[in-house]
Amino acid sequence: MLDMRQVTKVYRTELVETHALRSLDLQVAEGEFVAVTGPSGSGKTTFLNIAGLLEEFTGGEYLLDGVNIKGLNDNARSRLRNEKIGFIFQGFNLIPDLNLFDNCDVPLRYRRMPANERKLRIEDALGMVGLGSRMKHYPAELSGGQQQRAAIARALAGSPRLLLADEPTGNLDSQMARSVMELLEDINEQGTTIVMVTHDPELAARAQRNVHIVDGMATDLSVAPALARAAHADATTA
Repeated sequence: MLDMRQVTKVYRTELVETHALRSLDLQVAEGEFVAVTGPSGSGKTTFLNIAGLLEEFTGGEYLLDGVNIKGLNDNARSRLRNEKIGFIFQGFNLIPDLNLFDNCDVPLRYRRMPANERKLRIEDALGMVGLGSRMKHYPAELSGGQQQRAAIARALAGSPRLLLADEPTGNLDSQMARSVMELLEDINEQGTTIVMVTHDPELAARAQRNVHIVDGMATDLSVAPALARAAHADATTA
């Protein structure tokens, strides 16, 4: 589904060269739920932007659902992003002047989807997150947890193969955070691949895998303990 190999990202100015990603390797299979953790400034946001085709990378290779991203023009990247990727942001990013139905409708209009299909998708998505009766409400009329659910519905309406979540519970209290996490788990169980950036170790532990990014390089914390146990077993039987 998502295959990054030796991906690098360098930001350059006239005086400074900053390496945000350094030979990052990360593979996410279809249907996985992967949590990405790491300290501030470690490269998590850069990774997420590249994964979501919002930012180009400097070197390496990135295949999304079998499509080689390198060399795609802006239109091809936009089309691929709109068809395959859904985004959930910490700040919800709902348009305040639009009700929930219209917020969900905006990205579908960009895909030139027929109105009747858009309506069915939006109603299904808002119903899935428990907001079917609130579709004519505006963001300001909702709690933080409801706004995040609306943001998830907006992403789901596009039937994404890959859902990228950037600190989706960062602005919520612990109870709301658990509720949103349970919703994401339900979505994943239905087949959607999810990559979630989080600072919360409790939430990261609930994902199937935990990838830790430090200094622009990724370590799979799910694999490392298994390798350590295997090495220990080999040593004791030698």
